[in-house]
Amino acid sequence: MLVILNVLSTSIVGLYAGSLLTEAMILVPFWRRMDPADFFRLHGSMGPSLFRYFAPLTTSAVALSVAAAALNRAENFAWNITAGLCVTALIIFFAYFKKANQSFADRSLKDKELAGELSQWASWHWLRTALLIVAFALSIHGHQLIGRI
Repeated sequence: MLVILNVLSTSIVGLYAGSLLTEAMILVPFWRRMDPADFFRLHGSMGPSLFRYFAPLTTSAVALSVAAAALNRAENFAWNITAGLCVTALIIFFAYFKKANQSFADRSLKDKELAGELSQWASWHWLRTALLIVAFALSIHGHQLIGRI
């Protein structure tokens, strides 16, 4: 049963990291080139869809990585750090992205403020993406530490 949890955790963390990377490489550059009116209009339809995709993925990555860390004992530093990085990514969402995304949804930003906010959004997103890529690599290493990869 633990092997299944470990594989599922690694798979979900990898899917989360890959999804963030895809968003960073494809969607964010597209958003940053858009006219503010077009961006806000697109965000009105795309924002809720992205939330419905990322909310369960984020929750699953955090829950599964924490469970894997707890059940694989403290000696397996790889899964402990993986869980810590996933929790950190979740904290970053609540510390920055929740408010920023809401400012896009309710259009509380002025058009001239959008470029600066999207630049800051992209920087925070790259940080979160890097954390999750490292978490995924460490999760794979966790399998190697127990000799089941």
